[in-house]
Amino acid sequence: MDHARDLAPVVNRIKRAQGQLAGVLRMIEEGRELDDVLNQLKAVSKALDRAGFALVTQDLRQALVSGGAVSEADLDAYEKHFLSLS
Repeated sequence: MDHARDLAPVVNRIKRAQGQLAGVLRMIEEGRELDDVLNQLKAVSKALDRAGFALVTQDLRQALVSGGAVSEADLDAYEKHFLSLS
């Protein structure tokens, strides 16, 4: 399994969020309405959260596919990662 290829969707999400964030900055500089700016900012935040969930999930998937044992401590760490994103 190609780890870099598996992370391509995460990288793409983050690049999209980066573009959205640049758009938010432009909106602020242009003096756009607060509601419009906040809606875009929420979209960026949601995109980054989803990228984070996908990143943790991909790491767990990689650990399981590689055949290594996933310990209780590992599962606790994954849970902590998921909860930090919610």
